[in-house]
Amino acid sequence: MKIRAITLFDNPGSTIEEAFIERATQFFEECRAAFQDAGLEVQTIRFASPPFPLFLKELSPLGQIDFAVRLESVLTALGYEYISLGPALPEHPASYQLIPDLIQATNATFCSGVMTGSAGVSLAAVRACGQAIHKLAPQDPNGFANLYFAALGNVPPGAPFFPAAYHSGGRPEFAVAVEAADLALNAFREASTFQDARQRLVDAIEETADEISQAAGKVEESTAAVYQGIDFSLAPFPDPTLSIGAALESLGVPRLGQHGSLAGAAFLADCIDRADFPHTGFSGLMLPVMEDTILAERAAGGSLSVKDLLLYSAVCGTGLDTIPLPGDCTPEEISGLLTDLAALSLRLDKPLTARLMPIPGKQAGEPTDFDFPFFANSRVLRLESTELSGLFSGQEFLDIQARAGRTD
Repeated sequence: MKIRAITLFDNPGSTIEEAFIERATQFFEECRAAFQDAGLEVQTIRFASPPFPLFLKELSPLGQIDFAVRLESVLTALGYEYISLGPALPEHPASYQLIPDLIQATNATFCSGVMTGSAGVSLAAVRACGQAIHKLAPQDPNGFANLYFAALGNVPPGAPFFPAAYHSGGRPEFAVAVEAADLALNAFREASTFQDARQRLVDAIEETADEISQAAGKVEESTAAVYQGIDFSLAPFPDPTLSIGAALESLGVPRLGQHGSLAGAAFLADCIDRADFPHTGFSGLMLPVMEDTILAERAAGGSLSVKDLLLYSAVCGTGLDTIPLPGDCTPEEISGLLTDLAALSLRLDKPLTARLMPIPGKQAGEPTDFDFPFFANSRVLRLESTELSGLFSGQEFLDIQARAGRTD
């Protein structure tokens, strides 16, 4: 188990206020020291702001891009490795159009786009996210720019995993995101029954969470930031011993994607729910295809599809993550998939994201060739989508309420 990220949530102000720099400096130093003293390996310390259309609303589009460049320079000099400027918002439609330029102008800055709100699924925002993904794809020959963007369905502030992270705009806060697929793999491989498997994983999560929370408590005492908890979404790493896909298959599913996989995903997510720790963010099952050796292999072998991953999102965690798609898919085809994910997030009243990666020049079935230590290469997945028409082509909000329990 490693800590993938400790994310500080704060408002830097549109001028990058000196008081903010002092807070960010103190937080980084205190955080690094506390977690080192606890013997916990931290991969990155990150920063997330409120949604950029809100706190940068007085700046022009070029001014917002210049701000992003300056903020990244200030924070990376302090030691922060990644920065999130939060999401574009439906009430600020021009903000979606700025995202490709913001990402192209920076090196370590993430953005996202909100697709839902109190009125339902914003069909216009869904299409704007599809356009952003399409425009980002050719910025890099491998479509890598889309690593820095996600479309958000029903995601609240405070989730420490990127690109979904953004601040509520209130007091400074922080949260922890873990890379802990090995906890599930070890628990399930050693178990004799499902009850045994659950207890082993719950015990491992609670023991680890207690260590993390003790260190986080010291940071809270010595800084202005309030500890919000842990996102225990068990993020994997492209190594067979750190694979969430391997953990699921160790339950008895021969190949992830075959029937039984959904039951395994539901069981694992249920284990996380039952563990006693300060939950924040998604705290569910994360299935990032290209960050997991087994997921990448199953996708390449044809047993794991985009539809499978969307189905598993209904019973587990974070949605669609690092999905390699054909380079010639259109914004309209992408938007069809996003519409499904956004509707699912509202109907189930759960946060879901989509980080989709169309790869220029690649067709479905062709191998990927990323050279990135956090990626396992796979094959491009089919996108079974065409442009939506009729009522779906309008500008309205698709009002979808969370499913209510029946009493009759």
